[in-house]
Formats: sequence, structure tokens, C-alpha cells
Amino acid sequence: MPLSGEYEPSGSAFSRRQVELYESSGGTRGTTVDGVSVVVLTTVGSRSKKLRKTPVMRVEHGGCYAAVASLAGAPRNPAWYHNLLAHPVADLQDGAVKQNMTARELTGDERALWWGRAVAVWREYADYQRKTERLIPVMLLVPTIA
Repeated sequence: MPLSGEYEPSGSAFSRRQVELYESSGGTRGTTVDGVSVVVLTTVGSRSKKLRKTPVMRVEHGGCYAAVASLAGAPRNPAWYHNLLAHPVADLQDGAVKQNMTARELTGDERALWWGRAVAVWREYADYQRKTERLIPVMLLVPTIA
């Protein structure tokens, strides 16, 4: 079941514009960043409980998606990561396709596998990891079965 509630646009002008273009076109425009495909991840705010929408790189395998909490190698995790820890249900739009997902953080070999897939899609992730002392979290998003 799709998430519902009040939507609060991102404080980041870049993210806000990307999401607006993506959604206003039905997923036919705003679908790439620097030539690489993105999806729109909708989460529930960990404190505000408002819906938050974030473009993330499209890392898909077998109908599941990875969301890499890189924040470009910043010393802290992005807000959407904390949102998923608090409320592990999300909506994901991949082009015109929207689906409800369940999220969990990956560890060990499973994280390593998905990290490799993510770096193959967006090689900057490896640079981001070198820039920060934290281990960049990888969240797995699996379609929710109704």
C-alpha cells in the first residue's frame, strides 16, 4: 500500500527539482544524473513523520534495489537513512513504475555484494568511501508483498 501523509519537499534545491521533474513527467524526465539512472525514494520522516522524497542512484538486481547512504562522503549519514531505520517501509519510483518496498540495512558479505553492484553503477561511491571514516550504509529495498 502506498505511503500517505503530508509531503515536505527537500531542503536541497537540486533534489527538490529532480523529484519535481521526475514526478511531473510520470517518470520520463529527470531520470538521470550525469547520465546514470536514478529512482525516487519516498520515506517517512523519523521525527516529523512527513513524507520525504529523494533521488538515489538506480542500483537494481532481481527486482530489489540498493540505496547507498553516501551523502557524497560526508561525515554523517543522509536523513533518508535515519528515516528508513525508524520506518522501514518506503515507496520507490523507477521510471513510470511505482512500488511499495521494505528496507533493511545490509552487513557482511551481503553488503559487500551490493556495494560492488553500487560501485559498478556509480563509481564515485568508492571515492566517497575514501573521503569518510564511516562505513557507508547500504539499504536493501525489497518489494512489499501485500
